[in-house]
Amino acid sequence: MDVIYVLWLRQLKRYWRSRGRVIGSLGQPLLFLLALGFGFGPVFRKAGQGDYIQFLAPGVIGMTILFAAVFSGIELIWDRQFGFMKEVLVAPVPRLTIMFGRTLGGATTALIQGFIVFVICLLAGFRLTHVEQVPLAVLFMSLIALMFTALGTAIASVMSDFQGFQLVINFLVMPMFFLSGALFPLMNLPKLLEILATIDPLSYGVDGIRAAFVGVAHFGIQVDLAMLFVLSALLLGMGSYLFSRIEL
Repeated sequence: MDVIYVLWLRQLKRYWRSRGRVIGSLGQPLLFLLALGFGFGPVFRKAGQGDYIQFLAPGVIGMTILFAAVFSGIELIWDRQFGFMKEVLVAPVPRLTIMFGRTLGGATTALIQGFIVFVICLLAGFRLTHVEQVPLAVLFMSLIALMFTALGTAIASVMSDFQGFQLVINFLVMPMFFLSGALFPLMNLPKLLEILATIDPLSYGVDGIRAAFVGVAHFGIQVDLAMLFVLSALLLGMGSYLFSRIEL
């Protein structure tokens, strides 16, 4: 437990020291929230779908957590190249413990960024219709952070350069984001897009956050929770296995 705490705390300290990273990570969510939220708002309203900010804000929160969580894997490559990871791995500590500590740290920083964007969404006009379900929304946000931090760790465990990691992540993350229902409703989609959205892990996270905050769900809260728990367990298992096979 001490090792998990130390690695978790190290991730948090590294995050808060890089103020430029904190500020820069807010650029993309702000762009989507302000440009799309206010730009497409009148069109969305005329289509009979209501206030677009109410629909978009949960998707932007999910996107923020997704990107922050999955890109935390790049720190693993950094530690491998500059020797810190070698010092950790030679310690008499199970690699599974090390992996959990790093994953919890990355998930916590991703969750913090999600909370920051949530506050920005409130300032932009987003309103909660189910305040009593905020703890449920936090649970969904935590599961997204944990799931995609584990995915980032799994990918970083089998890669040794930053450029390759970024290419692979962008190849995976951008389709997951655009197909998750963060920007548009998932109803009445073409069959192929409907299938892709259904197998997209982020779809269940965004749907769960939206259901908790504004009471609108496509799959249903029970389905969202079940899928996120299962997928989180699978990705944690995969990340643990690949991390245990790291060669320095």
